[in-house]
Amino acid sequence: MKDREIVELFLERSEAAIREAESRYGRYCRAIALRIVGSERDAEEVVSDTWLGAWNAIPPHEPEDLGTFLGKITRQNAIKCWRRRSTAKRGGETVLALEELAGEIPSGGDPQTEAEAKELVQALDQFVRELPTAEKRVFLCRYWYLDPVADIAERFGYSQSKVKSMLARTRKKLKKSLIEEGLIDES
Repeated sequence: MKDREIVELFLERSEAAIREAESRYGRYCRAIALRIVGSERDAEEVVSDTWLGAWNAIPPHEPEDLGTFLGKITRQNAIKCWRRRSTAKRGGETVLALEELAGEIPSGGDPQTEAEAKELVQALDQFVRELPTAEKRVFLCRYWYLDPVADIAERFGYSQSKVKSMLARTRKKLKKSLIEEGLIDES
């Protein structure tokens, strides 16, 4: 079944939408969840929450790319699950990846306004779209899928030091871009 047909089932509030979404995107969503939470049991819970999240979000949203939409919901749910589990302990690949970006992206607390938060998201999207293909792939593997540097290096045939330096240069470019956009201070 094609994405548009699955979205139509969601819009019609048919329970078949969840079965079809699971059939088409279940492995993809589980892989995202497992990478972040690190446990099969938690990953299954996250994926179940993804189907509920999609059910609640469609309508009003009508995603153009259902896979990306479900992946985003899965990622958000997985990070929430990981944060709940990790409040008392720290460690793992997720902490490392998120800490790497922490210096470039304002975080925590209260964004001054929702408009500023939306501007930041738009600026990040634009930044990633404009990256050269190799940098974009490495950046997304690290900060979207939270892949370990070693896995990224192996996947693309780079040394780990090359991946680390690519990521450092890309984070530096991101910071410069956000400063130029006036979205973060130059500190």
